[in-house]
Amino acid sequence: MKTRKPLTWMGSSKKDLLSLPRSIQKMMGHSLNLAQQEKEDDDCKILKGFGSASVREVIKDDPGGTYRAIYTVRFKEAIYVLHVFQKKSHSGIETPKKDMDLIKKRLKEAQILHNIMEKGDKHEKKKTL
Repeated sequence: MKTRKPLTWMGSSKKDLLSLPRSIQKMMGHSLNLAQQEKEDDDCKILKGFGSASVREVIKDDPGGTYRAIYTVRFKEAIYVLHVFQKKSHSGIETPKKDMDLIKKRLKEAQILHNIMEKGDKHEKKKTL
């Protein structure tokens, strides 16, 4: 059995998830659990604008609206949750610019965190050799 990748919450993403309706929290939690197992929820799709399939978007609806969780599978050690929010725009399905800017910022921060962790792992391996 494959081990689950840990979730790393970037910025306020965990707090933002916990502020959503309980039913949405449960649905998003299930989707993120699948991502940790390297599987994909039916409500998950590639978020365009990142040049690869490594940034994913989960979309869930309830009577109160549409909610999104954005995460990346780019890094081997963890699933980085970049942003969780309620989509308020009624014009089209496109992610608003301010949300895209925040996702890009947090993806860069995840890359930095990944690089730090990777250097630490290499350092630990050298110490044990």
